[in-house]
Amino acid sequence: MFSRTLDEVTESFPELPPALAAFSNDVILDGEIVAWASAGENGEAGRALPFSQLQQRLGRKRVTEAMMRRVPVTYVVFDVLYAGEELTIDKPLRERHAILDLVFSSARHLQGVLVSDPQGALVFEPAVPDRKSANSVAPAGVLRAPVLRAESAQELDRLFEAALARGNEGLMIKDVESPYTPGRRGKSWLKLKRELATLDVVVTAVEFGHGKRAGVLSDYTFAVRGGERLLNVGKAYSGLTDVEIAEMTQWFQQHTLEDFGFRRLVEPRIVLEVAFNAVMKSDRHESGYALRFPRILRLRPDKPAEEVDTLQRVREIYEKQQMPTSV
Repeated sequence: MFSRTLDEVTESFPELPPALAAFSNDVILDGEIVAWASAGENGEAGRALPFSQLQQRLGRKRVTEAMMRRVPVTYVVFDVLYAGEELTIDKPLRERHAILDLVFSSARHLQGVLVSDPQGALVFEPAVPDRKSANSVAPAGVLRAPVLRAESAQELDRLFEAALARGNEGLMIKDVESPYTPGRRGKSWLKLKRELATLDVVVTAVEFGHGKRAGVLSDYTFAVRGGERLLNVGKAYSGLTDVEIAEMTQWFQQHTLEDFGFRRLVEPRIVLEVAFNAVMKSDRHESGYALRFPRILRLRPDKPAEEVDTLQRVREIYEKQQMPTSV
C-alpha cells in the first residue's frame, strides 16, 4: 500500500494485506484507509470515524494488537486503475465501475472482504466483530464505496445532508464519462463540501510564500485565546487576494516582533475569520488542537484581538464532531 506521495505505508496497517489478498487477480485500486466503527448490537451500520482517530495509526513502524483494537481500520475503494492485465485509466468512469463490480464480486464470499451494494443506499456494511475473545482483533474489511446518481439539485442536496449526518465531510461528484487522470481532478470531478464551522483568530506569526508569492508574507499562523494567553491552532495561506496580501505584508513588516528571516513573529493585532473541515488533537501547537484544511474567509479589521474565539470554543467543536451520529 502506498500513500499519495508514493510512500509505502503497508506496515502501518498490518491487518489490511490479508483482506486485500482476497482479490485473487492482479489489480491496482484507488481508495482511502479510514478509521472505522463496526456495527452496534442495535443493528446500526458501520461508519467512518474522525480523521483524528486515523492519525494515531499513521507513520507507525510497529502496530500492536491493542492499537488495532482501539483504532480499527477499513479500506474504502473508489476506483480501479488496472485489472484483467489491462490499464483502465483511459476508460470512462462508468466502465471502470463495471470492472470494479466484477473485481469485488469475485472476492465477495471470502472472509474479511465486506462489499456494499455499489448502486444501493449509501450505507456501508460494517466490519465483522470477533466475539470469541476480547483480546483478538476483528478482521479488517475492504469496502466498495457506493455510487448514486442525482438527477436534480434538490436530490443532490438531500444526498449531501445524508452524508453529513453520517459524519462524512461531503460528496465527490464525478462525470460518468470521465477518465482517471492521475494527480489531478479537473472539472470532471468536483468535491462538494461545507465548512464545519468558522473561528475568529489572531495572526501571531507569518512566513514568506512560495512561487509567485516568494516575496510576500502570505502564510499566517494564527491563535485563539486561552485565558490571558494566545494559543496557536493552525496555519493558512489561501483565501486572501494578492492586493490584500501585499497590504498585509507591509503591515507585518512594520509590526514585526522577531525576524527569523523566512519567518517572523508579529504583533497579534490582525484578526481573521477562518473556515475548516475538522478539529484534530495535535502536539504541534501548544493549544493541543489543530484545524484541518483551514482557509481564510476574510480579514476582520472591525474586530479587536481581545475578542477572538477561545480555546473552549475549539474544544466544543472537537467534542461535537466526536459524538456518534445516528444512522
